[in-house]
Amino acid sequence: QVQLVESGGGSVQTGGSLRLSCAVQGYTYTTYCMGWFRQGLGNERDGVASIDSYGNTTYADSVKGRFTISRDSAKNILYLQMDSLRPEDTGMYYCAAGRFLCGPDLAFRGFEYQNWGQETQVTVSS
Repeated sequence: QVQLVESGGGSVQTGGSLRLSCAVQGYTYTTYCMGWFRQGLGNERDGVASIDSYGNTTYADSVKGRFTISRDSAKNILYLQMDSLRPEDTGMYYCAAGRFLCGPDLAFRGFEYQNWGQETQVTVSS
């Protein structure tokens, strides 16, 4: 059974940093895409960053240069390092895993992902 367990959310001031973690359990596929999504209050859930089994990454324009997605394959953990945080980064963050290679055209299509984490809250105050 696949489980994605998130941690690392919290509250910071503008300009601060947080690192989100997503422990992936029971995922045995060698071809995959893993991503981070977020949903602000009253907004739709949008893609933030993704990484596939070849290490290819995709970022939303709003986070390029500030966020870094990475994975520790030995520990089966997905990370999202978030620097220079802004109030508009506030929201619920979700990690997700899917059995596909996520190029820019597919990376942020939520319906392509089969497994989702439970969400973690990120709050950035001005």
